[in-house]
Amino acid sequence: MELRFEGDELSSVLNRLRRAQGQISGVVRMIEEGRDCEDVVTQLAAASRALDRAGFAIIATGLQQCLNDEQDGADGATTEQMRARLEKLFLSLA
Repeated sequence: MELRFEGDELSSVLNRLRRAQGQISGVVRMIEEGRDCEDVVTQLAAASRALDRAGFAIIATGLQQCLNDEQDGADGATTEQMRARLEKLFLSLA
C-alpha cells in the first residue's frame, strides 16, 4: 500500500513531526540541564502525543486512499486483506 500525500495533508503531518522533533530536542536539553522531573515528563508526554497524532493522520490518509482504491479496483487486495493491514497499522500505535 503506497501512501500518497497532497498539499494540506502533507504539510499537516510534517508540521506535527517537526513539532515532536523540537519537543524531543527540548527534552534532551532539559535532562542535560538537570531540570525538574515533572517538567521533563510533561514535555515528553507532549512529544508522544504529537507523534501519535502524526501517526493517526498518516493512517487516516491511508485508510481514505485504500477505500478510494478499493472502489476503483486499483489495489487487487481483498477487503479482508486490506482490513487486516489497516488493523495492524492501528495496533502499532496503540
